[in-house]
Amino acid sequence: MKATSNDNKTPVEARSPVEAFLAEARKAPVPAPEGGRGRLIFALDATMSRQPTWDMAQTLQGKMFETAAHSGGLDVQLVYFRGFGECRASRFVQGGAGLSALMSKIDVRGGHTQIGKVLKHVAAENAEARVGAFVYIGDAMEEKPDDLAALAGELGLRGVKGFVFQEGGAAATAATFKDIARLTGGAYAAFDAHAAARLAELLQAAAAYAAGGLAALQDEARRGKEQARLLLRQMR
Repeated sequence: MKATSNDNKTPVEARSPVEAFLAEARKAPVPAPEGGRGRLIFALDATMSRQPTWDMAQTLQGKMFETAAHSGGLDVQLVYFRGFGECRASRFVQGGAGLSALMSKIDVRGGHTQIGKVLKHVAAENAEARVGAFVYIGDAMEEKPDDLAALAGELGLRGVKGFVFQEGGAAATAATFKDIARLTGGAYAAFDAHAAARLAELLQAAAAYAAGGLAALQDEARRGKEQARLLLRQMR
């Protein structure tokens, strides 16, 4: 039944498209692990500027599994792009050693960003089986922000939250990354190539959410993890 001018609520017809979208996004269910294990898509920019952070992520990714083990466990899929239109996804793996082995076979190459392909892939995987969340790590954005926002909005409506971590502080990149996080109902954070501890905590917080939902992320915050608190403040 449509709202009328006699209702106390704002008429549906009077809402802006953004307000209408956000109203729907708030109704999206919180992702819950199926079968006791969460599914996380771990996506990285593997273009040439990313070598130092790729190495860092390879070293730290095992901590995601350690944290997620306390919340029911986690299956992680690696997605990366590089070169001329190359964007690939691995199988889902259950342990840090498996993901590390996959990452060790990949080298960075020059190329442009393909964030849109990553978001479309996340949507396709979620259509097959629930994806608790996705992590994206990158330092640049060379695509149309509005196109990425539309893809992120679709993920938000389906309850797939994005944790978008930016290396460096490029303003245009930050604006788009923040939009992706906001539209999916997730969170954004920045770090630099020397902040291994910060990135480790960010990955652990995202993994906790993917494995155990909001309660697991809140537990990380109660244990004194500052980056978990940072993500929670944005998600509320």
